[in-house]
Amino acid sequence: MSSDPAQRCVLVVDDSRFVRTTFATILRPSFAVREEADGEAGWAAIESDPSIVMVLTDLDMPKLTGFALIGRIRAATDARIRDLPVVVISGNEEAGSKERAREAGATDFIAKSAEAAEVLSRLHNVLKLVATNKELQSTRQALDQSTTHDALTGTLTAHYLVIEGRKHYAHAKRHDGQLSVMALRIDSHAEVVRAAGKDIADVVLKRIAKLLMDKVRTEDSVARTAEAAFMVVAAGTAAPQMLALAQRLQRELDEAKVTYRGTALRFVTSFGVASLSLDPVNTIEELMQLAMQRLKTASGLKTVPEPSGPQRLPGEIERALQVLEQADAARLGPGVKQLLKRLQRIAKKLH
Repeated sequence: MSSDPAQRCVLVVDDSRFVRTTFATILRPSFAVREEADGEAGWAAIESDPSIVMVLTDLDMPKLTGFALIGRIRAATDARIRDLPVVVISGNEEAGSKERAREAGATDFIAKSAEAAEVLSRLHNVLKLVATNKELQSTRQALDQSTTHDALTGTLTAHYLVIEGRKHYAHAKRHDGQLSVMALRIDSHAEVVRAAGKDIADVVLKRIAKLLMDKVRTEDSVARTAEAAFMVVAAGTAAPQMLALAQRLQRELDEAKVTYRGTALRFVTSFGVASLSLDPVNTIEELMQLAMQRLKTASGLKTVPEPSGPQRLPGEIERALQVLEQADAARLGPGVKQLLKRLQRIAKKLH
């Protein structure tokens, strides 16, 4: 990390001018210093000034308290802001206040009465710790990207799925072929964790992954993309076939009967599908993103309980019907008219 003070700015936020001046005097031989008198002004400085590498803040301030300022920093979408070390300038606060600040995301605490040598030593140590953590994170990311398979489920990693997906996409484009993506989420995973614990939930995920890999072809690519989410990239598969696979998987998972210590574990799933036969995209990443967007708006459909009223069609089936009705039949193939008629008959029965 550079020793040039102009490149390493410490923001001091305190409504006491005396405290700000005291810490600024201590810090200036080693850092550039910016001072603000309340939490809102401090937050504005953090957003606008990328040279800030650390924040020193009081807790009891007007407009925006130190607790709220720390909360905003840790909730920021910008990693530069979110990862900033925040050191609380503490007076005679109760232990509960310090614990609350630590829970909000405070990195360290320094007493307002601390000697200059202690202040500088503590801050340099905090910056070294932050730098070390960033190096470890970079190393971990590099290892994750070099790994091809998920350790728990044996499916591909999300990073490697993109690599494989690009190959499928290039082949489909070159040969004017089909390519579809399905994103699948186990909505009830958190409930399984609460009911049976993490270890049992992991066993369940492994079984679901095996079921998924058994249902797809060997040339298809399956990856675990999140704690309880999977994605399938299927070459040579159009939207109707991928929708049928998604529905079949969803039905089997919803009907699965697993008990733990006498308690039935129910599985609720959702899926999102995107396909070159329906979606104009320029990359496999765009196709994956479309499937993820549709997954986010989907809701798990339980197929086991008897419906109390007319059944609603799954959202993806509704969308498929709408697209097929408006699509170019010649582009989708000779069987599309028969498929559309069959789907419409099913829709009438369900409605």
